[in-house]
Amino acid sequence: MHTYSVRKVGVVGATGYSGVELVRRLANHPGADLVAAMGSAGSEPRRIPALRQIWDDSVVPLDLDRLAALDAVFLAVPDTLAAEVGPALAARGPRVFDLSGAFRLRDKALRNRWYPHSPDPELPVTYGLTERYREELGEARLVACAGCYPTAAILSLQPLVAAGLLEPGIIVDAKSGVSGAGKTPTERTHFSEIHGSMAAYGLFSHRHGAEIEQEVGTDVTFVPHLVPLDRGILETIYARLRPGASGDDVTATLQAAYAGAAFVRLTGADLPEIKHVAHTNFCDIGWRVSPDGRQLVMVACIDNLVKGAAGQAIQNFNVAFGFPEALGLN
Repeated sequence: MHTYSVRKVGVVGATGYSGVELVRRLANHPGADLVAAMGSAGSEPRRIPALRQIWDDSVVPLDLDRLAALDAVFLAVPDTLAAEVGPALAARGPRVFDLSGAFRLRDKALRNRWYPHSPDPELPVTYGLTERYREELGEARLVACAGCYPTAAILSLQPLVAAGLLEPGIIVDAKSGVSGAGKTPTERTHFSEIHGSMAAYGLFSHRHGAEIEQEVGTDVTFVPHLVPLDRGILETIYARLRPGASGDDVTATLQAAYAGAAFVRLTGADLPEIKHVAHTNFCDIGWRVSPDGRQLVMVACIDNLVKGAAGQAIQNFNVAFGFPEALGLN
């Protein structure tokens, strides 16, 4: 039987989709003592019916002084609030795991374009994709957890681009369930609008495109779509292999990149589906190469609320505090 040095943690934004997922998992995490789950400032205390007998305390209004006394704080809030409170909390002591995009982009001009309310943080920011920044997480104070769409794209593409296997002109055709749009209703996410339909959106104007390019290291055409599912992301990625590169090179590169990875499952020619990863922290990646050996098609799937949000944040938390990477996530 393992014993762990338990850390006191809090969640801000505990009533949203990602926030509820965080509370659900942290309440049963052997290394976490969930001291506080909070909403916005001035909100009324409320309980979460879905978490009855899992976590029965109330979600209370935002209290920065109370959070400052904890070991770790998870922010599942809009980027405007995260930009305001994230660095301030990290400076006061807790290690902050921010699920918003407020500090994901390193380039100031890009951040000003896509997240105009995000100032230059005084503390260093670690990009929170565990598989790529494991070593940096050990000392990180402010972790900008990777976005949902970027997670699947980066895990699929970054090793291949770094190995020089792909030509320019990569296309990421991404489809997400409606929970990826957050809990605040809009006309686009209304049941009558999305049910029985499918829509592309954000062409050349989605902030996740810049995040993907930052981490992959090359230009990418990113086209997101909204599909009538509650959760899950499937990305179909189209690329061309450079002359001299082969399907065997793709396989060997991905296998080397994710040897022993706790939450990346390589499925090869058996292409993954959203149902294979729903409610898990896995990213499944499959691929096929055309008979002429030039075209590569990859398919990557994640649960946008787990590996794309809450699960990824907890995975980062585990590595940052020296816990087993999969603790609380299986």
